Amino acid sequence: MITRSSGFSLIELLVVIAIVGVLSTVGLVAYNGYVDGTKKTSAKNMMQQISLGQSDYLSSFGQYYFTNGDGSGCDIEAGKGGEAASSTDINSTLFSGGEIITKETGWDMCIQEAPGGYIIKATDGTSQLTLDQNGTWGESF
Repeated sequence: MITRSSGFSLIELLVVIAIVGVLSTVGLVAYNGYVDGTKKTSAKNMMQQISLGQSDYLSSFGQYYFTNGDGSGCDIEAGKGGEAASSTDINSTLFSGGEIITKETGWDMCIQEAPGGYIIKATDGTSQLTLDQNGTWGESF
């Protein structure tokens, strides 16, 4: 007597579910890496916009803008996601209230004095980017 099965066995179904689970995990990790890289690129673009704003500010006022007034240093309130006091000050002072530093990117920024100019610092809470007036980039984790 020959019996024919018209469905899948439990083991075959479990193997397929395991394969789909592994593929979705790999895809999720790759997607998160892509999103993080995109946010970092967005932060770098914002920093370049701030650098251009600094050039305009220097032309108008004869000095660079610093987030703490005297330029002695800048403390970024990490984890505010674009809503730290230094970030909102940059938006209002250099960009007349425009939103260059946005909450969606998750980065906060400040500007401090450096020999011959300024340094723009940005952090997302885990890593820090810097850009000086000469266009030199720095990154730390």
